[in-house]
Amino acid sequence: MSLEQRKTEMNWYALQVKCRKEPSITSQIEGRGFECFLPKYKSIRKWSDRTKEIQQALFPGYLFCRFDYENRQSVVTTAGVLQVVGNGRVATPVPTAEIEALQVAVSSGVPSQPWPYLKAGERVRVNYGHLSGLEGILINFKGNHRVVLSVTLLQRSLALEVDLSWVTSLAEQRHQELRTHRGVQQAAYARATDL
Repeated sequence: MSLEQRKTEMNWYALQVKCRKEPSITSQIEGRGFECFLPKYKSIRKWSDRTKEIQQALFPGYLFCRFDYENRQSVVTTAGVLQVVGNGRVATPVPTAEIEALQVAVSSGVPSQPWPYLKAGERVRVNYGHLSGLEGILINFKGNHRVVLSVTLLQRSLALEVDLSWVTSLAEQRHQELRTHRGVQQAAYARATDL
């Protein structure tokens, strides 16, 4: 079995780690041959004498790692790793689609920031720009529209600024697809009864 096949069979897990140590812990785990993902965002820090832009962990105290849970010993014994996130004593994999959405969002260069986890709100799909194809929850914050992407397991989210014209409602899109599908069925039925 090739390395790529093994990687696709492994799940992503969220690791709870010591806060503000995420980058060094990520480096240690990667040094052991595991694939890690530490999403970061740019933050402006102001001191009395200067202002500086710094990179911070998007989900403080967490990072993502892809591994075979049965062979987790090398990961969980890394200094600073507190636990594999799950339900009780059972580790829960993070859906690959959520990791991929986060990777696209972070690499897009669109300003982002940590955001409280949301369950309610209208789900939308971004149709334009670097974020095209991503789905999330549309919110309006301080006069700007944002799409919120969530990691369900961690109950954490990030918000990305978008132009309102970039997004369409998934409910409306599904309703339109259903109307189109019904129209096609009705046209097919009408042709069949005319024969």
